[in-house]
Amino acid sequence: MTRSTSSRPPAAPALSALLALLALTASAGCSTATEPAPRPSAVRNTAPAPSASTPTDAAWVQLMTPMNEKAVALLTLAADRATEPRVRAFATRLRGDQEAELGRLRPLLARMGLPRTDVHAGHAMPGMVTGSDLAAAEAAEGAAFDRLFLTRIRDHLRRSAQVSRSEISAGARADAKRLAAALVTAREAALTELEALPGATRALG
Repeated sequence: MTRSTSSRPPAAPALSALLALLALTASAGCSTATEPAPRPSAVRNTAPAPSASTPTDAAWVQLMTPMNEKAVALLTLAADRATEPRVRAFATRLRGDQEAELGRLRPLLARMGLPRTDVHAGHAMPGMVTGSDLAAAEAAEGAAFDRLFLTRIRDHLRRSAQVSRSEISAGARADAKRLAAALVTAREAALTELEALPGATRALG
């Protein structure tokens, strides 16, 4: 695996499908776990089981969970340290929303038989808030903090919406696709609100 030496992940092409992201993670040394197909005897005489999981479903939930976890850490900082009151209020609301999503993502991991560990730890994943990002945020103050926060959280929202759209179109598991659709709706609303925040035009270009 080749690690980036910069504080930000390397630029990546737009992801038109989650399978493109799977190829990206493979080149970075990532692996995703998938649950085995259930034996017919295991589901006989039981209530209908959820749709079988595919590598796309597994890759999506195993990426979205740490993406939200890392975003919550940055949002927690912003809720306390952002200079603009509207930015602090936005960060507080979005943190609550992302934590609520984690309350659905983590049980989905369990239902799919996937580990809670971050399979992307140490990898340069597009849209993932990194340890370097958090360190930079800890060191930043005033308007510089606000600019860093707005830039990083916009990237998180855009990328997570992008891969969630790919799960909707390429995934197979019904509960994962429903959650992906809810995440896309939430991301679109958050991006609209973010772009109207004080300082957003200057920070985001």
